[in-house]
Amino acid sequence: MKRLEALAVSEKRTDLPDFKSGDTVKVHVRVVEGEKERVQVFEGIVIGIKGAGNSRTFTVRKVSGGVGVERIFPLNSPMINTIEISRRGRVRRAKLNYLRARKGKRARVKERRYAAVQTPGEWATDEGAEASVEDSGDEATQTP
Repeated sequence: MKRLEALAVSEKRTDLPDFKSGDTVKVHVRVVEGEKERVQVFEGIVIGIKGAGNSRTFTVRKVSGGVGVERIFPLNSPMINTIEISRRGRVRRAKLNYLRARKGKRARVKERRYAAVQTPGEWATDEGAEASVEDSGDEATQTP
C-alpha cells in the first residue's frame, strides 16, 4: 500500500491553481489530431469537484450556441496544459447542478469579492499624518 501511495504523490500535479465550484476557468487542453497537437481552450463555470487524490475530477459547463456543454476533466491529467481562473464565483453549494435548468441572466453567479487587508505600515499613507505621529511621539519620549 505504501508503494501505491508513493506513486500517487509523485504523480500529483502541483502547478495548477486552487479553484472552487462557481469559479469561471479557462482550461487549456492538449488535443491530438493525427500527428498534430494543438491547445484548445475550454472556458466555463466549474459546477462540481469530485473525488480525492489522483482520481479527482472537475466538471466545467459553458453555453455554446444556445446549447449547454459540460466536460469532465481529470485534475491530474497530462492532457491539461494549464488552468486559468478568470473569475471567482460566490456560491453556497459544492455542486451547482441547478445551473443546468437556468437560462440567460438567471444562470449567472455573483463574483466573490475580497476585502482589502491593510498592514500596519500602510495605515498612515499621508506624509502629513506620519509627520504628526512622529513629532508627537518624539516630544513625549524626550527628557531635558
